[in-house]
Amino acid sequence: MQLENIEEIEENLLNDDEHIINMWTPLDLKIDDDYKFINNRFLFNMVSTILYIIAVPILFIYNKVMYNFKIYGRENLKEIETGKITVSNHVHPMDCTMNAIANVPDIMYFLSLKSNFEIPVIRHIIKLLHALPIPDEISKKEKLFKDMSILLKNNETIHIYPEASLWPYYKKLRKFKNGAFRIAVENNVPIVPMVYKFVKPYGIRKFIKKRPFIELHILPAVYPDTNLGKREAVEKLKNTVHKKMEEELKA
Repeated sequence: MQLENIEEIEENLLNDDEHIINMWTPLDLKIDDDYKFINNRFLFNMVSTILYIIAVPILFIYNKVMYNFKIYGRENLKEIETGKITVSNHVHPMDCTMNAIANVPDIMYFLSLKSNFEIPVIRHIIKLLHALPIPDEISKKEKLFKDMSILLKNNETIHIYPEASLWPYYKKLRKFKNGAFRIAVENNVPIVPMVYKFVKPYGIRKFIKKRPFIELHILPAVYPDTNLGKREAVEKLKNTVHKKMEEELKA
């Protein structure tokens, strides 16, 4: 499917989980009972930190030059001193890097498709940049959730795409899955909604650039309702966040 035809995506896709961009995945990631989602080895963390220090400035410049990337509402992230979960619409192959830039100088962990860990070279880079693979089996997902709880207790930030799949340049908000909101409720941490918007190129660049500019709008945190049972609290948190993000997209 041509990216230029993304406005027709709802008519051409039957499944919200279907991806528009499919990568070559010749390798196989096996997530067994001994798989470590969080690597605390000294050497790994040292290499990860070095790569992060090198990658962030490069990605910042790239996103600025290519997409005139701008961030609004960064203070809504910085004022939270506890662990938190950020969520956003998944609309561009580079939006994971933009999420990380928004959270600088703090490191952001993020959930990634298991298939991304089956791409040569890329699998090592994203792991060093704190990506966590999403297992296929429910029992392994429970182990992932436990490890994520450890991160949140250590005041870390985890980014989750509640829409799950990437639909490039899509301008509407899709249905959310429960995962991010379940984890937030179980750990009593806030969800910080982040919304990507596309803006027509302006200034001199409107004559040379076809693709839209990209803006990231960070909204105030939404906290779980501790007066509700778990299922009701998850549903309320999910619906509240979805509504706020939808309103921002339409603003």
